Order: sequence, then C-alpha cells, then structure tokens
Amino acid sequence: MKLTALYPGSFDPMTYGHIDILERATRMFDKVVVAVADNRSKDCVFTVQERLDLIRECVDDHEWRKQVEIDQFTGLLVDYASSREIHTLIRGVRQISDFEYEFRMALMNRRLAPDVDTLFLMPSEELTFVSASLVREVAYWGGELNHFVPDNVGKALRAKYAEIRKQEK
Repeated sequence: MKLTALYPGSFDPMTYGHIDILERATRMFDKVVVAVADNRSKDCVFTVQERLDLIRECVDDHEWRKQVEIDQFTGLLVDYASSREIHTLIRGVRQISDFEYEFRMALMNRRLAPDVDTLFLMPSEELTFVSASLVREVAYWGGELNHFVPDNVGKALRAKYAEIRKQEK
C-alpha cells in the first residue's frame, strides 16, 4: 500500500521553507500531493495557475520530484482530502504562533473528518523565519530574494511587483 500525504497551502509564493517541508514529507511518504488553495477570500499576488507553474518548476530540480503531485482545490480541505482518499495532512510550523493557528485548524479538520490526521513538520532552523508574506514584502520593495525563494520564484516576484508598481503610478 502506498502512503500518500497532502501538503496544502496558498504557496504565494513557494519559498525554501515550503520546499524543505516538502522534501521532509517525501522521506516519510511514498507520494505527497501539493494542493494549492484557490482561496478567493485571500488576496494573492499570483494566480492559481501561476502558483502551480512556479511550484512545478521548483520541484523539477529535485530527485524526489517523482513522488510529488501538484494539484489545486477549492472549498474545505478535508473534503478535498476525502475525495482523494488521503488521510494525512502535512503542515509546516515555524514558531509558536504558527502552531497555535495550525493546532486550531487541525482540531477543526478532525471534527469535520475524523479519519484525517495532521502531521506538523518544522523546517530547517535557518528557514524558521521565512514566510511567504515576508518574502512578498521584501519583493515589493525590491530587496534581495535569493536566500528565501528559488530563482524562478524571485524572477516572477520581481516581474509581478514591477507590473504592480507601474499600475500604482
């Protein structure tokens, strides 16, 4: 029997922290489905399709890429997990504030779908401060991104924010 886990998120953008968690998950599971949330209530810099494409490019560079499937979902995560017959969710936690939020979400998900468990993974120590929102802030102001995101993501962020700044003028 193949063990499959679901790694959901907005991935706006995919960071080295996300990649670190994904690599850790591929060491524990035969297959990991990266599920990009199409959350219409959240303002994202990249469209769902752009995020899917960026993630595919990020994953293609790694030896574990054949263990990874990239998909998107809308609606409740546990409904998507159940539709895929996946019973383990992977969530990255960097600090106590992440854990508090993720713990509440895990309990809600357990209430909605008792057969779906959440596995919390910590990234490497040097990545514990990296968040997508901080990366977006650095990118908006033209800061250096190479320590936080792969080259393809940095390039896409710079292009996206150049476009946004142009429209703001």
